[in-house]
Amino acid sequence: MGKLAFVTRKAFDIRFSGRSTDFISPSFGYGCLYNCSYCYMKRHKPDGLSVAKNTGDILTEINNHAYFTPVAKPNQTHPDFTTYDISCNEDFALHAKYHDWKRIFAFFRDHPVAMGSFATKYVNPNLINFDPQGKIRIRFSLMPQSRSDIHEPGTSKIIDRIKAIDAFIDAGYDVHVNFSPVIIYDGWMEEYEDLFKMLNDYVDYKKQVLAEVIFLTHNENKHKANLEKHPKTEDDLWKPEIQEPKISQYGGRNIRYNRHLKAAYMSAFRRRHDEIIPWNTIRYMF
Repeated sequence: MGKLAFVTRKAFDIRFSGRSTDFISPSFGYGCLYNCSYCYMKRHKPDGLSVAKNTGDILTEINNHAYFTPVAKPNQTHPDFTTYDISCNEDFALHAKYHDWKRIFAFFRDHPVAMGSFATKYVNPNLINFDPQGKIRIRFSLMPQSRSDIHEPGTSKIIDRIKAIDAFIDAGYDVHVNFSPVIIYDGWMEEYEDLFKMLNDYVDYKKQVLAEVIFLTHNENKHKANLEKHPKTEDDLWKPEIQEPKISQYGGRNIRYNRHLKAAYMSAFRRRHDEIIPWNTIRYMF
């Protein structure tokens, strides 16, 4: 496990999102104790996790922001509440034991305007003992198990994430799925078809579960780090013949799938997804 530090968070920027959520909250945690090959956080913090000690200051900032920042509703993030991603820079479910997570969840449960949300690759059974009354959204990240084994070592098995969907809805959570990142490899579509069938077989709350789809964006520095630590992952991630360069908004040298090829990949994904699990509305895809 990487280094764990408890810090007093001094930056309270709340950033606009408009995709998974309306906004991104200040970081309750920064870093990740998983070691996923594609993780964008590892580009900025390769090892360890810092956890904010001043949870109350962050919640105060979110409270003030929620009341005084107008958001047009309904929108694709939620029809009624202003949504905040509380875990953009970590896996909150994995790190929950280091946070005052019940206080954070209770804040959103009781707030008349704000709702919390986070994506995770970990099925944390302790969270089921809290009823957020629909005011916390968990987005379980999904990919074919063959690729999760390579790119997400130590994370919960895909079947366990899928089986957890109904259990967390029963516990009072709003649950979506997060197909992210979608990685192109030989046989990728066939394995996604199997993944869609698993969802169809194991999810009973079909009307409640929506989705987001994010195709891989990789990074040159992360590519070099992977070559040193786990080079096998780069067989999937670094494919210049089907990728093109993209400079990030922060100046990073990234690569993503060639825009023309990506349009075809996205079309194929949506077509098979909608044929097998038409109940699973895709909120957005990019």
